[in-house]
Amino acid sequence: MTFTSPDTNPDTPPWPYCRYGGTVDDVGCRGIVVEPHAACLAHLCDADRSAYLADLHPGADLDHRGTPLSEELLRELLCAVTDTHSAKAHLGHVRFGLAEFIGNANFGGTEIGGDADFAEAHIGGDVDFTRTMIGGNATFVGAHIRGDAQFSGVEIRGNAQFDGAKIGGHAQFARAVIGGYAWFVRAEIGRDAQFPRAQIGGDTWFASASVGGNIQFGGATLGGDTAFRGAAIVGDAQFVGAAFASDATFRKATIGGHAGFGGVTFGGDARFGGVMIAGDATFCRVVFEHVATVGPLVCAGALDLTEAVFGTAVTIEAAASTVSCRRTRWASTAVLRLRHATVDLSDAVLEYPVSITAQAKSFTQDGQEIPELGLMEPRVRAASLRGVDAAHLVLTDVDLTDCLFAGTVHLDQLRLDGLYAFATTPTGLRWRGLVPVRWTPRRTLAEEHHWRATCPTRAGGWIPAPDGEVPLQPAALAPVYRQLRKAFEDGKHEPGAADFYYGEMEMRRHAHDIPRSERALLTTYWALSGYGLRASRSLGWLMGGMAATVLVMMLWGLPKDDPKLRSTGTLTGRSLTLTTDRPEPVNPDGPYHERLSTKRFEKSLRVVINSVVFRSSGQDLTTVGTYTEMASRLAEPALLGLAVLAVRGRVKR
Repeated sequence: MTFTSPDTNPDTPPWPYCRYGGTVDDVGCRGIVVEPHAACLAHLCDADRSAYLADLHPGADLDHRGTPLSEELLRELLCAVTDTHSAKAHLGHVRFGLAEFIGNANFGGTEIGGDADFAEAHIGGDVDFTRTMIGGNATFVGAHIRGDAQFSGVEIRGNAQFDGAKIGGHAQFARAVIGGYAWFVRAEIGRDAQFPRAQIGGDTWFASASVGGNIQFGGATLGGDTAFRGAAIVGDAQFVGAAFASDATFRKATIGGHAGFGGVTFGGDARFGGVMIAGDATFCRVVFEHVATVGPLVCAGALDLTEAVFGTAVTIEAAASTVSCRRTRWASTAVLRLRHATVDLSDAVLEYPVSITAQAKSFTQDGQEIPELGLMEPRVRAASLRGVDAAHLVLTDVDLTDCLFAGTVHLDQLRLDGLYAFATTPTGLRWRGLVPVRWTPRRTLAEEHHWRATCPTRAGGWIPAPDGEVPLQPAALAPVYRQLRKAFEDGKHEPGAADFYYGEMEMRRHAHDIPRSERALLTTYWALSGYGLRASRSLGWLMGGMAATVLVMMLWGLPKDDPKLRSTGTLTGRSLTLTTDRPEPVNPDGPYHERLSTKRFEKSLRVVINSVVFRSSGQDLTTVGTYTEMASRLAEPALLGLAVLAVRGRVKR
């Protein structure tokens, strides 16, 4: 038989090997020889194999690198080192690097006092280390496992190395205890990777690893740094209740399902730059003790930060469909840069200034734009500010169309910057029964929409409340409008403040806790001038009043003829005494159409114009005309003043 020189063939192992079945092009069996024989354990004759097994004892070292092992041969090997008292196989150092396990490799329940080396081993079925104790390191670097890798309950006092390993099925490490680090760098796991309640004393690295199913670290304790940088996870990533004692890095990780971090405590920094999550990302009750930046990350579903705690200053950069910050606590300053998201800040605790800004451009990581996974909503929207202390809140370029404000603390100190939008009144012509209605354009609260939509007698176009939301009554909405009005006034935005003053007055006019007399007065104020904010309405009434006054003057106010003065005198010696009599104006008579002359119109118009500027025209009038002029001198200047006030409210800065 001819063999290839070990100096020229790269497949030649660095140990004395079996060479069984070798040819010119193939080194043959690479199993390490069993001394003093020239063959590996698999290719020993039956007598030599039996003698070798008989010489083994509990605690013996095993070195069968490169050896092909059937399930039966492995059982015989483990039986030879089984302690009769404990009924467990006891091994020293175990070396199975490059070994080929034909079928399953079952080491469940064994005790290995030293290292367990399976580097580049090939396992045709499952590998089972359930409840196994390994006193040293467990090395599966580059190993190929066709089936599942079962390590539930394993205790590895050293390190667990699976760098570059390929596992065709599940990787199960439930309740595993690893004293050192656990490295799965560039590992390939065909299905789920399960680490629930595992305890890892050192670093946990899944950098550039790929998982074909879900990854589960629920309740795990990770004592060192954790790195999932560049990992690709097809399914969900669950870390609920896990404890990260040091830094956790998920940069450029890809998660095809949901990501759950509920109840996690990050003792160090948590880096999520460039992370892409196809489902929801849940950070409920997560404690960030030292984190400085979360993101930029992209989440096609919801980013849930409910009851999360940020102990230090933080910047959150995220593109998501929704961002829930219910009862989230910021113990320091925070900046949220968001894209596409609808953010809910209900009952959030802001101890320091927090700003929420709509990011105009897509996020980038290492100079590359992060794909946004089909997120299409163009604007960042606020869903609720209820329970928030708005004195510490700044919103920039945030859409407030559907935002709920009732219950916000210090709403009058809310700061709005950039391009923002509120809900508006329905546009176009609406019908209230057979009566056409056109609403005056103005900014409104979403809560007003909800209340008006509950009344079927009002014209349509108002948006009803979402399911489960109870519409508030006008008495509760008036203070909300009042505080927003003050916030806009303090920001020198008088037109915006005018809209909220209008809303406040509308809510007062409809509130049932207001006396009827006051509501009647408000209704009159609304009808005449839109609470002093609708110049067109005031001018309309003014023009109508002036037209009515002119008509009354032409028909009844001007006398039939202008009275002619007549003077009479008495001459006594050189003294002349004159007396001038002014006849009383004579009421007009004759047909009405004769009274509607151009001359009488000109006189009536002069009287009315003078009345508008609160002056007397000096025109002789009948009794009806006199009282009409007095009424117009009171009403028409007031209407003109309301129109001027409305214009001033729209142009004042």
